[in-house]
Amino acid sequence: MAGLAWMAGGLLIAVVYLLPFYVAIVNAFKTDQDASLNPLALPTTWTSAAFSTLFQNSDFGVWTLNSAIVAVCVTLGRIFFDSLAGYALARLRFRGRQTVFAAVVAVMAVPGVVLLIPKFLVINQLGMYDSYSGMIVPLLVDAAGVFIMKNFFESIPVSVEEQARIDGAGTFRTFWSVVLPMARPAVVTITILSFQASWNELPHFIVSSSSPALTTLTKGVASLASGALSAGNQYPIKLAAAFVMTIPVAVAFFVFQKRIMNTSDGAVKE
Repeated sequence: MAGLAWMAGGLLIAVVYLLPFYVAIVNAFKTDQDASLNPLALPTTWTSAAFSTLFQNSDFGVWTLNSAIVAVCVTLGRIFFDSLAGYALARLRFRGRQTVFAAVVAVMAVPGVVLLIPKFLVINQLGMYDSYSGMIVPLLVDAAGVFIMKNFFESIPVSVEEQARIDGAGTFRTFWSVVLPMARPAVVTITILSFQASWNELPHFIVSSSSPALTTLTKGVASLASGALSAGNQYPIKLAAAFVMTIPVAVAFFVFQKRIMNTSDGAVKE
Protein backbone atom coordinates (compact mmCIF):
# COMPACT_ATOMS: atom_id res chain seq x y z
CA MET A 1 0.00 0.00 0.00
CA ALA A 2 2.82 2.38 0.84
CA GLY A 3 4.41 1.79 -2.54
CA LEU A 4 1.09 2.41 -4.28
CA ALA A 5 0.63 5.65 -2.35
CA TRP A 6 4.09 6.87 -3.35
CA MET A 7 3.37 5.97 -6.97
CA ALA A 8 0.07 7.84 -6.89
CA GLY A 9 1.75 10.84 -5.32
CA GLY A 10 4.48 10.85 -7.93
CA LEU A 11 1.89 10.57 -10.71
CA LEU A 12 -0.05 13.50 -9.28
CA ILE A 13 3.08 15.66 -9.13
CA ALA A 14 3.92 14.70 -12.72
CA VAL A 15 0.44 15.71 -13.87
CA VAL A 16 0.71 19.07 -12.08
CA TYR A 17 4.04 19.79 -13.78
CA LEU A 18 3.00 18.56 -17.23
CA LEU A 19 -0.44 20.18 -17.37
CA PRO A 20 0.88 23.66 -18.33
CA PHE A 21 2.86 22.13 -21.19
CA TYR A 22 -0.21 20.24 -22.38
CA VAL A 23 -2.28 23.43 -22.29
CA ALA A 24 0.40 25.36 -24.19
CA ILE A 25 0.75 22.74 -26.92
CA VAL A 26 -2.93 22.01 -27.59
CA ASN A 27 -3.97 25.68 -27.50
CA ALA A 28 -1.19 26.65 -29.88
CA PHE A 29 -3.02 24.65 -32.55
CA LYS A 30 -6.48 26.15 -31.88
CA THR A 31 -8.32 29.17 -33.12
CA ASP A 32 -8.59 32.11 -30.76
CA GLN A 33 -12.27 31.42 -30.10
CA ASP A 34 -11.71 27.70 -29.50
CA ALA A 35 -8.88 28.39 -27.03
CA SER A 36 -10.99 30.90 -25.12
CA LEU A 37 -14.02 28.59 -24.80
CA ASN A 38 -12.28 25.47 -23.49
CA PRO A 39 -8.51 25.66 -22.98
CA LEU A 40 -8.22 22.11 -21.56
CA ALA A 41 -9.95 20.32 -24.44
CA LEU A 42 -8.27 19.10 -27.60
CA PRO A 43 -8.75 21.33 -30.66
CA THR A 44 -12.01 20.80 -32.53
CA THR A 45 -10.08 21.79 -35.64
CA TRP A 46 -6.29 21.60 -35.67
CA THR A 47 -4.71 24.66 -37.26
CA SER A 48 -1.23 26.13 -37.50
CA ALA A 49 -2.53 29.66 -38.10
CA ALA A 50 -1.00 30.89 -34.84
CA PHE A 51 2.48 29.78 -35.94
CA SER A 52 2.04 31.36 -39.37
CA THR A 53 0.98 34.66 -37.81
CA LEU A 54 3.85 34.52 -35.34
CA PHE A 55 6.56 33.89 -37.93
CA GLN A 56 5.21 36.14 -40.67
CA ASN A 57 3.89 39.14 -38.72
CA SER A 58 6.52 39.51 -36.02
CA ASP A 59 10.31 39.71 -35.70
CA PHE A 60 10.46 36.24 -34.19
CA GLY A 61 13.62 35.39 -36.14
CA VAL A 62 15.40 38.48 -34.79
CA TRP A 63 14.26 37.66 -31.27
CA THR A 64 15.56 34.10 -31.60
CA LEU A 65 18.91 35.22 -32.98
CA ASN A 66 19.43 37.72 -30.16
CA SER A 67 18.52 35.15 -27.53
CA ALA A 68 20.88 32.62 -29.10
CA ILE A 69 23.80 35.09 -29.20
CA VAL A 70 23.29 36.12 -25.59
CA ALA A 71 22.70 32.59 -24.31
CA VAL A 72 25.79 31.12 -26.01
CA CYS A 73 28.08 33.97 -24.90
CA VAL A 74 26.78 33.93 -21.33
CA THR A 75 27.04 30.14 -21.09
CA LEU A 76 30.63 30.06 -22.33
CA GLY A 77 31.54 32.99 -20.07
CA ARG A 78 30.04 31.40 -17.00
CA ILE A 79 31.78 28.08 -17.65
CA PHE A 80 35.13 29.86 -17.81
CA PHE A 81 34.79 32.52 -15.10
CA ASP A 82 32.77 30.41 -12.63
CA SER A 83 35.36 27.66 -12.95
CA LEU A 84 38.24 30.07 -12.42
CA ALA A 85 36.62 31.64 -9.38
CA GLY A 86 35.60 28.28 -7.96
CA TYR A 87 39.12 26.90 -8.36
CA ALA A 88 40.66 29.98 -6.73
CA LEU A 89 38.35 29.68 -3.73
CA ALA A 90 38.91 25.93 -3.45
CA ARG A 91 42.67 25.76 -3.89
CA LEU A 92 44.44 29.11 -3.65
CA ARG A 93 45.31 30.40 -0.20
CA PHE A 94 45.02 34.18 0.07
CA ARG A 95 43.97 36.67 2.72
CA GLY A 96 40.22 37.20 2.83
CA ARG A 97 39.37 33.98 0.98
CA GLN A 98 36.66 33.00 3.45
CA THR A 99 35.25 36.52 3.37
CA VAL A 100 35.03 36.40 -0.42
CA PHE A 101 33.26 33.04 -0.30
CA ALA A 102 30.86 34.33 2.34
CA ALA A 103 30.08 37.27 0.04
CA VAL A 104 29.38 34.87 -2.83
CA VAL A 105 26.95 32.91 -0.66
CA ALA A 106 25.33 36.15 0.49
CA VAL A 107 24.78 37.26 -3.11
CA MET A 108 22.85 34.05 -3.73
CA ALA A 109 20.33 35.17 -1.12
CA VAL A 110 19.72 38.59 -2.72
CA PRO A 111 16.61 38.72 -4.96
CA GLY A 112 17.58 39.62 -8.51
CA VAL A 113 14.94 42.36 -8.73
CA VAL A 114 16.80 44.32 -6.03
CA LEU A 115 19.80 44.68 -8.36
CA LEU A 116 17.92 45.89 -11.44
CA ILE A 117 18.28 49.63 -10.80
CA PRO A 118 21.98 49.38 -9.80
CA LYS A 119 22.57 47.28 -12.94
CA PHE A 120 20.95 49.92 -15.12
CA LEU A 121 22.98 52.72 -13.52
CA VAL A 122 26.27 50.86 -13.95
CA ILE A 123 25.52 49.77 -17.52
CA ASN A 124 24.48 53.29 -18.48
CA GLN A 125 27.52 54.86 -16.80
CA LEU A 126 29.88 52.51 -18.66
CA GLY A 127 28.24 53.34 -22.00
CA MET A 128 27.04 49.78 -22.55
CA TYR A 129 23.31 50.51 -22.50
CA ASP A 130 21.38 49.23 -25.51
CA SER A 131 24.19 47.01 -26.76
CA TYR A 132 25.12 43.34 -26.73
CA SER A 133 27.87 44.06 -24.20
CA GLY A 134 25.35 45.53 -21.77
CA MET A 135 23.14 42.47 -22.18
CA ILE A 136 25.95 39.93 -21.86
CA VAL A 137 28.75 41.22 -19.59
CA PRO A 138 26.69 41.57 -16.36
CA LEU A 139 25.57 37.94 -16.73
CA LEU A 140 28.99 36.37 -17.32
CA VAL A 141 29.42 35.30 -13.69
CA ASP A 142 26.86 34.03 -11.22
CA ALA A 143 27.25 33.19 -7.55
CA ALA A 144 25.50 29.80 -7.79
CA GLY A 145 27.93 28.66 -10.48
CA VAL A 146 30.96 29.70 -8.42
CA PHE A 147 29.49 27.84 -5.43
CA ILE A 148 28.94 24.65 -7.45
CA MET A 149 32.42 24.69 -8.98
CA LYS A 150 34.15 25.39 -5.66
CA ASN A 151 32.44 22.46 -3.98
CA PHE A 152 33.29 20.10 -6.84
CA PHE A 153 36.93 21.15 -7.02
CA GLU A 154 37.25 20.45 -3.31
CA SER A 155 36.20 16.83 -3.97
CA ILE A 156 39.21 16.31 -6.26
CA PRO A 157 42.32 15.10 -4.39
CA VAL A 158 45.14 17.61 -4.07
CA SER A 159 47.64 14.88 -4.98
CA VAL A 160 46.50 15.06 -8.60
CA GLU A 161 47.60 18.69 -8.80
CA GLU A 162 50.82 18.05 -6.90
CA GLN A 163 51.86 15.54 -9.56
CA ALA A 164 51.18 18.13 -12.27
CA ARG A 165 53.29 20.71 -10.44
CA ILE A 166 56.14 18.23 -10.13
CA ASP A 167 56.02 17.92 -13.91
CA GLY A 168 56.44 21.71 -14.16
CA ALA A 169 52.85 22.86 -14.70
CA GLY A 170 51.91 26.28 -13.36
CA THR A 171 48.69 27.15 -11.54
CA PHE A 172 46.64 27.97 -14.65
CA ARG A 173 48.04 25.02 -16.61
CA THR A 174 47.16 22.71 -13.72
CA PHE A 175 43.66 24.14 -13.58
CA TRP A 176 43.05 24.07 -17.32
CA SER A 177 44.69 20.77 -18.32
CA VAL A 178 44.30 18.63 -15.21
CA VAL A 179 41.57 19.76 -12.83
CA LEU A 180 38.96 21.22 -15.20
CA PRO A 181 38.66 18.04 -17.35
CA MET A 182 38.03 16.09 -14.14
CA ALA A 183 35.21 18.48 -13.26
CA ARG A 184 33.19 17.62 -16.37
CA PRO A 185 29.99 16.73 -14.43
CA ALA A 186 30.03 20.14 -12.73
CA VAL A 187 30.79 21.87 -16.04
CA VAL A 188 27.81 20.14 -17.68
CA THR A 189 25.62 21.25 -14.79
CA ILE A 190 26.81 24.84 -15.17
CA THR A 191 26.23 24.64 -18.92
CA ILE A 192 22.60 23.57 -18.55
CA LEU A 193 21.79 26.01 -15.76
CA SER A 194 23.52 28.93 -17.51
CA PHE A 195 21.90 28.31 -20.88
CA GLN A 196 18.47 27.94 -19.31
CA ALA A 197 18.86 31.05 -17.15
CA SER A 198 20.18 33.29 -19.92
CA TRP A 199 17.66 32.00 -22.47
CA ASN A 200 14.75 32.69 -20.10
CA GLU A 201 16.11 35.96 -18.67
CA LEU A 202 13.76 38.93 -18.90
CA PRO A 203 14.25 41.63 -16.18
CA HIS A 204 17.92 42.20 -17.04
CA PHE A 205 17.17 42.65 -20.74
CA ILE A 206 14.44 45.16 -19.91
CA VAL A 207 16.91 47.43 -18.08
CA SER A 208 19.88 46.86 -20.40
CA SER A 209 18.34 47.50 -23.84
CA SER A 210 15.46 49.25 -25.57
CA SER A 211 16.20 48.92 -29.29
CA PRO A 212 13.82 46.63 -31.25
CA ALA A 213 16.89 45.21 -33.00
CA LEU A 214 18.12 43.85 -29.63
CA THR A 215 14.82 42.38 -28.50
CA THR A 216 15.18 38.85 -27.15
CA LEU A 217 12.59 36.08 -27.19
CA THR A 218 11.49 36.78 -23.64
CA LYS A 219 10.89 40.47 -24.36
CA GLY A 220 9.23 39.70 -27.67
CA VAL A 221 6.92 37.06 -26.24
CA ALA A 222 6.07 39.38 -23.35
CA SER A 223 5.06 42.05 -25.85
CA LEU A 224 2.52 39.65 -27.33
CA ALA A 225 0.61 39.76 -24.05
CA SER A 226 -0.32 43.37 -24.80
CA GLY A 227 -1.95 42.46 -28.10
CA ALA A 228 0.93 43.28 -30.40
CA LEU A 229 -0.21 41.27 -33.42
CA SER A 230 -4.01 41.30 -33.58
CA ALA A 231 -7.26 41.79 -31.69
CA GLY A 232 -8.75 39.24 -29.31
CA ASN A 233 -7.17 37.20 -26.56
CA GLN A 234 -4.48 35.80 -28.87
CA TYR A 235 -4.00 32.75 -26.67
CA PRO A 236 -2.87 30.52 -29.57
CA ILE A 237 -0.23 33.04 -30.73
CA LYS A 238 1.12 33.59 -27.23
CA LEU A 239 1.24 29.88 -26.46
CA ALA A 240 2.74 29.06 -29.86
CA ALA A 241 5.55 31.50 -29.10
CA ALA A 242 6.02 30.04 -25.62
CA PHE A 243 6.05 26.50 -27.05
CA VAL A 244 8.70 27.30 -29.68
CA MET A 245 10.74 29.18 -27.08
CA THR A 246 10.94 26.15 -24.75
CA ILE A 247 12.25 23.77 -27.41
CA PRO A 248 15.99 24.69 -27.21
CA VAL A 249 16.04 24.47 -23.42
CA ALA A 250 14.18 21.14 -23.44
CA VAL A 251 16.56 19.70 -26.04
CA ALA A 252 19.63 20.86 -24.10
CA PHE A 253 18.29 19.33 -20.89
CA PHE A 254 17.41 15.95 -22.40
CA VAL A 255 20.76 15.73 -24.20
CA PHE A 256 22.82 16.43 -21.08
CA GLN A 257 20.54 15.17 -18.29
CA LYS A 258 22.54 11.97 -17.71
CA ARG A 259 25.70 14.03 -17.23
CA ILE A 260 24.32 16.42 -14.61
CA MET A 261 26.67 16.72 -11.66
CA ASN A 262 27.47 13.71 -9.57
CA THR A 263 30.02 14.72 -6.93
CA SER A 264 31.68 11.30 -7.13
CA ASP A 265 32.37 11.56 -10.87
CA GLY A 266 35.87 12.56 -11.75
CA ALA A 267 37.19 12.17 -8.20
CA VAL A 268 40.19 9.99 -7.58
CA LYS A 269 40.57 8.10 -4.35
CA GLU A 270 43.79 8.80 -2.54
